[in-house]
Amino acid sequence: MTMHSESARQWVHVGSGAFALLLRVLTWWQAAALAAFALVFNLAVLPRIGGRRLYRPVDEARGFPLGILLYPLSVLLLTLTFPARLDIVAAAWAILAIGDGAATLAGRWASDWSARTAETPETILSALSASPANSAFVCGALPWNREKTVAGTLAFVALGGLAGMALALWTRPAVAPAPPLTFTIIAPLVAAVVAALVETVPIRLDDNISVPATAGAVLWLGSLMTTASLAGAREGIVSTLPWALGVNAVAGWLGYRARAVSRSGAIVGAIVGAIIYAGGGGRAWVLLFLTFLAASASSRLGLQRKVLLGIAEERGGRRGAGNAIANCGVAAVAAIAAITTPHTSSALLALVASLTAGGSDTVASEIGKAWGRSPYLVTTFSRVRPGTPGAMSLEGTTAGLAAAFALATAGVAMGLIPASMTPGVVAGATAGTIVESALGATLEGPGILNNDVLNFINTAIAAAVTLAIA
Repeated sequence: MTMHSESARQWVHVGSGAFALLLRVLTWWQAAALAAFALVFNLAVLPRIGGRRLYRPVDEARGFPLGILLYPLSVLLLTLTFPARLDIVAAAWAILAIGDGAATLAGRWASDWSARTAETPETILSALSASPANSAFVCGALPWNREKTVAGTLAFVALGGLAGMALALWTRPAVAPAPPLTFTIIAPLVAAVVAALVETVPIRLDDNISVPATAGAVLWLGSLMTTASLAGAREGIVSTLPWALGVNAVAGWLGYRARAVSRSGAIVGAIVGAIIYAGGGGRAWVLLFLTFLAASASSRLGLQRKVLLGIAEERGGRRGAGNAIANCGVAAVAAIAAITTPHTSSALLALVASLTAGGSDTVASEIGKAWGRSPYLVTTFSRVRPGTPGAMSLEGTTAGLAAAFALATAGVAMGLIPASMTPGVVAGATAGTIVESALGATLEGPGILNNDVLNFINTAIAAAVTLAIA
C-alpha cells in the first residue's frame, strides 16, 4: 500500500489553484471542459501515475478519493453557474485552493506546536520571541469545533482573501463590462471570511463543496450591488440601525429571561434580528418575531411525551445560536440584498419564503414529535419511531402546511409580498421541507450534515423555489 502524505495532498490542493490563471484567456465553455477533463483525470488516470499517495485511509477504504473528485466538480459547477462572471469563479477557486489548503497546513502546524509545548513547555516557550500567551491562543482550538484551530482559520481568511482578490483582479479584464474595482477588492475578502467560518462548522460535509459554494454565493450577492443602491443603503441603515439594535437587544434579553433562547441564542439572534430589521424594515422584523413565536410555542406542545421519548429539544427547548443562523441566516442575507441591491422586491420575497420555511418546518417537526402516530421516511415510506432524522407524519405535515399558509399570509398583510405569491411561498416551503427530510434520512445519521445545516438548506431551497415560481 502506498504511504499517504497529507502535506503532499495539501500542496497539490494549493498548487491546483494556479490553473485559475487560465480563466483570463479561456471562454466559459473551455473552462468547463477543462474542469470536466480534470474530474475524469483524477478518477481514472491519477491513481495510475502515483496519485494514490494523495489518498487518505478513508479514500483507500471506499476505493476512490472523494475530496480529489469534488474539487474539480466544484470548479465545474462554479463555471456553469457563473459563465459570464469568470472573475467570481476565479475568486471562489482561489479561496478553495489557497484558503482551505492554508487552513489545513496551518492547523497541522498549530496542532504539532501544541503537542510539542505540552511535552517540553519550558524549552519551547523560552525559544519563542512572541508572547507565550498569544502563541498558545493562536495555536489553540476553536470553542465550537475542537478539530479546527485559530491559526488555521486566520490563515484561511488572510491567504484565501488575498488570493481571491488577486485572481479576481487578474481575471477582471476578461469580463465585460468590467466589474467595479470596489467589488473586485472587497468581495473576495468578505467571501473568504464567511467561507472560513463555514469551514469550521462541525459537520462531515466535504470542504470542497461547502467552501466554494459559500464563497460563490457571497461573491454573487456582492455582484448584485450597485453604487446607487449602496448609496441609498447607507441612508436607510443610518436611520434604522438605532431602532434595530435597541429593539433586538430588548427582544434578546426578554427571550433569554423567558427561557426561550440560550445566552448564545440571545446574542446571535439579536444580531440576526438587527440585520433583518435594518435591511428589511420593521415589518420584516415583525414577521421574524411571529416565526419565532410559532417555533417556540410548538416546541413546548406535547413536551412531556417528547421528554419520555428522548426527542425533546436540547436545553429545555431553548433555541441556541445555531438555531438562529440555520433558520434565519438566509432571511438575513435576503435583508442585506433588499437594502443594498436594486432587487428589493425579489429579496423581500426570498426573505418571506425563508422565514416561512423555517417556521413551518419547526412547527411540522414539533407537532409530529408530539402527536404524530405513524411517522415515515420520505425516502422509503417505511414506518419509523418519532424523532427519527428525516421522519414525516400526517399530523406534522398538516400543521406545517397550516403554519406556512399563516406566515405567508402575514407577509402579505404586512405588505412584504403580493397576495398572488402566497401559493408560491407555501410551495417553496413545502419543497424545502421535503428536500430537508430526504437529506436528513440519508445524511444526518452518518454525521455528514447536522440539523442546523439541514434547516439552512431547507430555507435556502424554499427561497430559491419561490423566486423561480415568481
